[in-house]
Amino acid sequence: MKKVLILFAHPTFEKSRANLTLIKHIKDIAGVTFHDLYERYPDFHIDVEKEQELLNHHDVIVWHHPFYWYSCPPLMKQWIDMVLEFNWAYGPSGKALTSKACINVITTGGSKDLYCTEGTNSFTVNQFLRPFEQTANLCGMDYFPPYAVMGTYTLTDKQLTQHGKEYAKLIDLFQKDLKIAAAEGCFFSNNIPQLKQD
Repeated sequence: MKKVLILFAHPTFEKSRANLTLIKHIKDIAGVTFHDLYERYPDFHIDVEKEQELLNHHDVIVWHHPFYWYSCPPLMKQWIDMVLEFNWAYGPSGKALTSKACINVITTGGSKDLYCTEGTNSFTVNQFLRPFEQTANLCGMDYFPPYAVMGTYTLTDKQLTQHGKEYAKLIDLFQKDLKIAAAEGCFFSNNIPQLKQD
C-alpha cells in the first residue's frame, strides 16, 4: 500500500468549515501522515532536513490548501522554496522525488463557473495551478489533476460530508497505485471524481 503525506497549510484552519470536514475524513486513514505546516512551524522556521526525510518515506505527496489569491498560503510557498532544494529535488543529482505521485487538494470560496474564460477569474483552476504542476514536473513527480471543492460558502454540511467521503476515496485510490491515465480533467466538487476503473 502506498504511503500518503498530506502537506496541509491553512493559517486559520479552525475557522474553515470545509477544511475541517475534509480533514476529518482522511487524517486517521492507515498509511496517511497528516502534516499541518502552520501547527508545526508557527514561526515559519522550516526544518528542511526533517521535511525531506518525511518526503523520502512517502509515495504520494498532497499539497492541501485553500486557494488564496490564485495560489497557496505563504507558508506552503516557503516550504516549496526551502525544502525542494537543487540537487535534492531537482537538478543533475536531484532524484529524491522521482516517480512519486503529487496532487493539489484545494478549497475555493468561488464557484466553478467563476473559474473559466467567461468567469470573473478568467482562467481555470488547472491554469492557475500551473506553477505547482511545473514544480512537480521539474522534480520528476507524476502530477495529477487537482481535487477542488468549490463554492464552499454555499455548501451544506451534507454536501461537505460528501466531499470528505470523495477525498477519502481519492486517497484510497492513490494507496492502491492510481495511475495518471485513470484521472480525467479535474476532480471538481459537485460531482463524484471521474475515474476510469482498471
